[in-house]
Amino acid sequence: MALSSTTLRRAVVASAVTVGVVGGFVYTATSQTASVTLNGAGATFPAPLYQRYFQQFSQRNPNIRVNYQAVGSGAGVRQMIAGTVDFAGSDVAMKDDEMGKVSRGVIFIPTAGGPVAVVYNLPGVNNLKLSREALPGIFSGQITSWNDPKIASANPGVNLPNQPIRLAVRADSSGTSFIFSNHLSAINPYFRGRVTASTTPNWSGNPLRGQGNPGVAQSVRQTRGAIGYVEFSFAKSANMQMAQLQNRSNAYVAPSMEAANQALAGVDFNQDFRVNFTEFGNPNQGYPIVGLTWMMVYKQYPQPGKADAVKRLVQWVMTDGQQINDDLSYTRIPPPIASRVVQAVNSGVR
Repeated sequence: MALSSTTLRRAVVASAVTVGVVGGFVYTATSQTASVTLNGAGATFPAPLYQRYFQQFSQRNPNIRVNYQAVGSGAGVRQMIAGTVDFAGSDVAMKDDEMGKVSRGVIFIPTAGGPVAVVYNLPGVNNLKLSREALPGIFSGQITSWNDPKIASANPGVNLPNQPIRLAVRADSSGTSFIFSNHLSAINPYFRGRVTASTTPNWSGNPLRGQGNPGVAQSVRQTRGAIGYVEFSFAKSANMQMAQLQNRSNAYVAPSMEAANQALAGVDFNQDFRVNFTEFGNPNQGYPIVGLTWMMVYKQYPQPGKADAVKRLVQWVMTDGQQINDDLSYTRIPPPIASRVVQAVNSGVR
């Protein structure tokens, strides 16, 4: 195949007269001048999905242009609070105190889910297995060598090198970091007390730091003995080595959409479409590190036309747009939840 799937996912078919570049992504605008522009920013985890969403939505709604900057969940939340965007993306739904800072109110819209893969660079070591003890031990700095007995015990017959482990983590405030550290906090008290579940965890030592999924992936590729975490579809398209992780049922599971759907099957959404992250971080079945991602919209839009544009966008994302999720290796939001989301936005956005 001449182009990688990563390239294809980020390619834009230029079927329109004007092309704009926003936050490193290319978006097309139709020959008809857009009457409403919605500007968003935030999570990198769903960025390839949102790119496709907004392209196809604008093709069907030529008077609405949607721009999105993939700057990380933390930055998206800050811009939402500051009122400098029309919507934000985050892999961590706002906390109550953050919601209280949004003067125009906020509605949460779960758009997709997906696994976070643990990627590593150990030439000759395939199908690495990491237990519920080993993985948090590595990322809390307790396990520092690849031939540590706690790693070797789950990998009999594998020639693990006597080589230092190099951590590769996100440099930015990241929802992917939260999804990853939330799982490790849920299964390991030492990690929970020292590193914590956060968009900016307190990593030990001096880890390699990369901006977004691409930065972490590059650090792992370039450093023998490195281990990091990236969104699954990114790791898959980049053909990276991914570890099998032990879930609460003690099964070792590789990241996949099927295994992610197994983990998400039991998710209970709150009335406002947030979730209990402590329970969410330790699923009994399937792949154990799975996240959700949210769009956040205001309840009030003083600018003419923006409230209607937001309603049309959410309606499309939660119906037709969900069909794109499978193509890009994201899980869908269950139809009953999607229907409730549309109702909440239609009645709550003004």
